[in-house]
Amino acid sequence: MLQILAPDSRLDLPPDTTLFSREIDREFPAVRRVVDDLYAELARTNAAADAAFERDAVWPPGGFWERRETARVVSTLPYLDGQGDFLAEFPRDHAFRDIVTVPARFACDLAEGAPPFALARLHGAWTRGVSSLSGGEDELVEFLLERVRAHGGDTRLGDRASALVHKGGKVRGVHVDGDEMPVGVTFVVSDMPSAPLLDLARNFAPSRAEGVPLDVLENRFVVSIVARPEGIPKPLATESFLLAKDGSIVHLQKASGATPGTVLLVAETLLAEGSVLDHARESVLGTVLEYLPFLERHIVMCDSPHDGRPLWDFRSTNSSDPSVGKPAWGLRARLIDRARLRAFGGSLEAEAMVPRFRASAPELHGLAAEPIRTALGNVFVTGRSTLPALGQEGELLAAWGVARVITRTDRRKEKMLREMWSKVELS
Repeated sequence: MLQILAPDSRLDLPPDTTLFSREIDREFPAVRRVVDDLYAELARTNAAADAAFERDAVWPPGGFWERRETARVVSTLPYLDGQGDFLAEFPRDHAFRDIVTVPARFACDLAEGAPPFALARLHGAWTRGVSSLSGGEDELVEFLLERVRAHGGDTRLGDRASALVHKGGKVRGVHVDGDEMPVGVTFVVSDMPSAPLLDLARNFAPSRAEGVPLDVLENRFVVSIVARPEGIPKPLATESFLLAKDGSIVHLQKASGATPGTVLLVAETLLAEGSVLDHARESVLGTVLEYLPFLERHIVMCDSPHDGRPLWDFRSTNSSDPSVGKPAWGLRARLIDRARLRAFGGSLEAEAMVPRFRASAPELHGLAAEPIRTALGNVFVTGRSTLPALGQEGELLAAWGVARVITRTDRRKEKMLREMWSKVELS
């Protein structure tokens, strides 16, 4: 279940319509009719999207026939002409606007200019109910890797590619760090944006016409908090958004800790590109403490992989340990150097944040930024830069499009694709 915590309200968004109606009557009775109309329209929009995305098409399309085929599907989708606004019935500064837009914004990889259809799709995914797999994201990854291997592909998630070998405008091999000789390949598929991927192809210079201007406007900054369960309110949902008055807006995820008797809180905020990270951790923690007022007494550890600062360990502290955060928190922590975290999987250097993009020349009614085909033949991208407006679902659609393109070069693989692929829906 999704939960929104705002300064003057707390709204649960359960998938059950009866319970959801009770929540609206409790928090927003004055706009009950408008909310009912809104979610009826969202239901129609998402039903159209479900039907469209089940069609066998390439997203985003490349050649003439792909564009023609995908255009037929796109014509069935509402709110792609840039004219509609399904929030028009709400006053401009009404609090319910944030309830719709904030979860969609965090789920979207496009930092600005997302079409209304994308907003409707992403918010609809949240309100359908938060789903999970027993094995977590690793279970989904393994499922997809099995499909890749079933079609004769190979994956090396633990290896680092240092160079792409090319000849005649097509990729021929991949240099893997630690290997003396390149691995021969027919296709390369990556979740990197095109520009850094093609930087691995030495002496290959794509023409300017083939480049797609793509700027990073924001990044996702993550803070992990380990706490004892006594400091976590029982009504706190697994997925919640904290709408702070002055500080950072935070997407908070709750999960069981790695050790018994602990809870893991993963807090994410969006920072403008180039932001100084010296106090970003304190800003995020401040928002969390604003809505979980007793948490400071039960924090065990706090860390971020992005700022390169020491881990904060709140166990067995004394007056000689440095204070962290605002004086009102009354928190002291032992600062654990990052070199000591490597034995537990931590990184010595600050890890790069996940970017959110701005497309200077968006395609497909604002849904797409980069094509799945790069300037180097048989090299494809399926990451966040392809269909950033649709978030994680956009990555899945792009991957399906690449799989369709590759398997069509081999009729046997195309038949296997149709017979073996199982439908996966991410909500």
